Amino acid sequence: MDSLVHKPEISETFEKVRKLSFEEKKQAVYDEVKINRFLDKILEFKKTFEDKTNRINHVIERIERLTWYNEVDSDSLMQINDLISAIRDLHSSLQRQWASLNVIRSKGIAKVETKNFKAAMDDLKDVASDLESRFFFLPKFPNFQETTKELSLIQ
Repeated sequence: MDSLVHKPEISETFEKVRKLSFEEKKQAVYDEVKINRFLDKILEFKKTFEDKTNRINHVIERIERLTWYNEVDSDSLMQINDLISAIRDLHSSLQRQWASLNVIRSKGIAKVETKNFKAAMDDLKDVASDLESRFFFLPKFPNFQETTKELSLIQ
């Protein structure tokens, strides 16, 4: 009599396993469409960080050119001071983005792109300091003024 009580449960379990087995046999080992979508998203992510890095590097080049200027008037100095603040604000935003990438970086996804992004971010911070030094700290030193004049003659 006990076997009659267990029979429905055994039959139901058998049907579930049978159905699951049939469904799994119909499917490929992997879903190629889903994998391709996943890989496309990774490529899109990489492209986003390549583009960000290129934009940052372009801005860095422009800022570096400013450090070669001599004889800057007071209004331009004020604007350079504002530029330094904007660069630091940008760097702060980029740092938050970098921190949000911890999970991605720990998984080894987009290693090259995130490494290049970090390098550009660090360069941006350095160029802000260079700009500040060039226009606000170094001009106070007589040797700097003299060297700057000599360099301007070479150009």
